[in-house]
Amino acid sequence: MSNMKVQAIAYEVDGVQFEGQLVFNSAIKTPRPALLMAPNWMGVSDGAIDIARKVAGDDYVVFVADLYGKDLRPGNADEAGAAMMPLKDDRALLRKRMQGSLKTLLAQADKVALDNSRQATFGFCFGGCCSLELARDGAPLQAAVSFHGTLDTPNPADAKNIKGAVLVLDGAADPLVPREQLAEFAKEMTEAKVDWQLVTYGGAVHSFTDPHANMPGTAQYDEKTAARAFTAMRNLLDECFSA
Repeated sequence: MSNMKVQAIAYEVDGVQFEGQLVFNSAIKTPRPALLMAPNWMGVSDGAIDIARKVAGDDYVVFVADLYGKDLRPGNADEAGAAMMPLKDDRALLRKRMQGSLKTLLAQADKVALDNSRQATFGFCFGGCCSLELARDGAPLQAAVSFHGTLDTPNPADAKNIKGAVLVLDGAADPLVPREQLAEFAKEMTEAKVDWQLVTYGGAVHSFTDPHANMPGTAQYDEKTAARAFTAMRNLLDECFSA
């Protein structure tokens, strides 16, 4: 789509410089919902931007959050793991960076037709964890969606802060998301009286939405499951944003 624009947006959180990517169709002048995308452990990458383009389409404005810092762009799995683990181990810092990214997205109304009254977040793998943590932190979201992300949190009681609907899209054969986390997540959400859904796709492993994932039995793209999962997210967003 020739009208799809990708703009680098610089911002700061606690003195650290970040650079996310704003993705939108510049031909659409009607204000659209704001979607904060938390990418997988590779951070802001060409693959993440490709997904953002597809999700944004004509309907949404997507901001790809930079969770590591402007000068940290992992080039391989070892570098990604080293960048990710300090945030997984410090959920307060992770939440602060997600909140800063959301604030930055909502401040872009001068660049794009944006409806700040309609907000949601979605993320992939590590990014799925980030999106759920943003919801647990009480962000004013209509929806939070996790694609093949881990579900654990150090403070399950924080689920009482969730303001919108939660959708988890899980691969039934995912070896990187411990199966016991599903029951723990269901208990957490139920006790907090959250509007939640957990969809588990048979046969799917980790990274089932990533066209570049090719580790059979561990992390592998599944075209059919990916299509079903993105449709599930869109259906939820349609429901939440029309309420």
